[in-house]
Order: sequence, then C-alpha cells, then structure tokens
Amino acid sequence: MAIRFENLGILAFDVAWEKQSQTVQVIARGLQEETVYILEHPGVFTLGRRGSAENLLTEKNFDGKPLNLVRINRGGDITYHGPGQLIGYPHLDLRRRGRDLYRYLRGLEECLIRTADSFGVEAFQRPGLTGVWTDKGKLASIGVGVRQWITMHGFALNVTTDLRYFRLINPCGMPECPVTSLQECLGVPVEMEQVGQVVEREFRKLFE
Repeated sequence: MAIRFENLGILAFDVAWEKQSQTVQVIARGLQEETVYILEHPGVFTLGRRGSAENLLTEKNFDGKPLNLVRINRGGDITYHGPGQLIGYPHLDLRRRGRDLYRYLRGLEECLIRTADSFGVEAFQRPGLTGVWTDKGKLASIGVGVRQWITMHGFALNVTTDLRYFRLINPCGMPECPVTSLQECLGVPVEMEQVGQVVEREFRKLFE
C-alpha cells in the first residue's frame, strides 16, 4: 500500500483543517491514495474534543494580544503548535488495517521514537499516556480523529520549537508537564527538512 507524502510548508491551522476534511472524503470514496501531510503551523493552541479550557493558563500571549485557541475534533487535551514543530497529518484507511485505532496510535509513537533515535535522542512511551517522552520531558504530542475509519490530525514533534509557549498551558492537560525539543536534547541546531525525511522513512517502514 503506497502512501503519498506531501509537504505543505507553513500553513494556517484552519486551512490545514479544511484540507484534511476534504482529503478524508476522497480517500473514503477510494479516489485518492493514503496521504500524509507534513507541515508547520503559525502559533496556535488547539483543544481536543474532551479537553478542558481550564488548562489554558492565560488568555494573553507574551505580547499582550489574545491567544489563538481552536477547539477541534481530535483526542487529547490542549497543546501548542508553532514554527519549528514538525506536524504530521496522516490520512490512513483503517478499514484496510483491521480498524485498530490502538495499534495505529502505538505505531505513530514508534515512528517518532525511531526518528529521535536516528538523531541520538533516547525517547520512549509512558504507560497509560499517549505521546513520546525523553528524560528532559515530552518530545511529541499525538492526537487523532477518525471519520469513516479514515484517520486525520496526527502528531506534533518539537524540533526547534520555542518551548516558552508550553508554559501558558497545562500541556495535554498535565500540570507542570516538562516539554522539550530535539534541539534542546542535542544542544545543537537541527534541520527541519532532515527530520521530515527521517519521519517519512520510518513511517513508511511501519505503515506501508
């Protein structure tokens, strides 16, 4: 099952959300191959369908302007997306994959763990929690949605992300949750393009 990868560059969250919705429909109808969008978002906070707005700790950004908060139809609580964070929105047909959402989530985690390992960062899963962790903190968040058994939303891997923004929330609904990035773990700059290439390679190994 060949999977198409498409890099969308930096794309506003609402535009990407609309593109996802359209892609789900065409894949469900068998008119497009499974597709993964790789991109970055301008700064935005998103809140999952069961998330609590109480996990947004302030209504203002560092510049005093109101925070951009969007409630969406994915699992998980609140998180931050911004420049320097590699976003992956896989649209896979779980009808062809045993309709096994649990296995899909664990596969996403494994993909990101292998990616981190390729850069010399030891990452791991935490029992009972979704996402990818290191000894320095949470490295990647995962929150997915499913329509007609086609997946949407996905993962956010911190590469060179400005981690200050996570102080404005309880990340994933967890008070005082440390958050890290590949750059912070390594202490040296990391190229987004290179990380994207590794993510694609590991994703194909696991899902094709």
